[in-house]
Amino acid sequence: MSTGPADESLESQIREAERRLEEAATLAAEAEKRAEAEIKALEADLEREREEKENALAAAEERLGEIESQVETAEQRVEAAESRATVAEETIADELARARESAALWLQAQLDTLQREAEGR
Repeated sequence: MSTGPADESLESQIREAERRLEEAATLAAEAEKRAEAEIKALEADLEREREEKENALAAAEERLGEIESQVETAEQRVEAAESRATVAEETIADELARARESAALWLQAQLDTLQREAEGR
């Protein structure tokens, strides 16, 4: 079999095509590796963000619970203060009534004394 210039040219073209195919396959494999790495990085970022959001939500829920507890305590203190204020107002009203009654009795006694003195003259 003779290897003429046409055969050598064809073999050269085949080798060149095989080299390009290998180069394309290498580039494709590298691109696939980069894409896989990028996907893994994005997945890791997504997982990290999800965890951060979960932690932030848990912290917010905990803080909300604390605030609700503080509000409940404050409401109880307000109710107790209102109750004490009501008792104090009633006590003040009772003391004012007793003071008026005492003042009226004293004035009546003074009037009675003045009348007796006036009748005795």
